[in-house]
Amino acid sequence: MPRSVNAVASRARRKKILKRTKGFWGRGKNVWTVAKNKWEKGQQYAYRDRKVKKREFRALWINRINAACRQNNVSYSVFMGLLHKNNIELNRKVLADLAMNHPETFTAVVNKVKNS
Repeated sequence: MPRSVNAVASRARRKKILKRTKGFWGRGKNVWTVAKNKWEKGQQYAYRDRKVKKREFRALWINRINAACRQNNVSYSVFMGLLHKNNIELNRKVLADLAMNHPETFTAVVNKVKNS
């Protein structure tokens, strides 16, 4: 009896990976073994960088808030301490948006916490 290898499923599995690696560079898009390895490595990077993205955005928000605070003659750490002391619950994402797009509102927040 001949050996059955289910070529239909094997081909479908390979086509699925090759379809996902369509835009890759060099042999990574059309050679099965290279494409499979590149796709798997890409999935590892994607998983890792979903976590890293959160860190990078938090750092960006802190930089933006610090720059805006310095323009208002207060350091970032002092400003954040005053915010918490005055029970003003604005997160860093919102504060960074205010600092970038609505500087007069951010200045009002800084003055509110400095004067209380």
